[in-house]
Amino acid sequence: MTTLNIFEARRNLGATLDRVAADGDRFVLARRGKPLAVLVSPDDLARLQKMEDADDLRAARAALAEHVRNPSGAVTLAEYRAKRNART
Repeated sequence: MTTLNIFEARRNLGATLDRVAADGDRFVLARRGKPLAVLVSPDDLARLQKMEDADDLRAARAALAEHVRNPSGAVTLAEYRAKRNART
């Protein structure tokens, strides 16, 4: 993945977007060396979102399975908030 500073990215935005769209190149946009954003193709974004959705589904299934195994371990939202607020 190529890193571009913001100035470079602005100056060459058209060419950079062409590379993302045509070649699937990915660019990290940085300010003062610190990454701020990433340019990726719509296909890459769709793949990332699918992976994130799959991770969310796995986590939800694991939480449900844990609840089935140990329903007494569940807490209501109000209980969770009260406990969290007691710590602060």
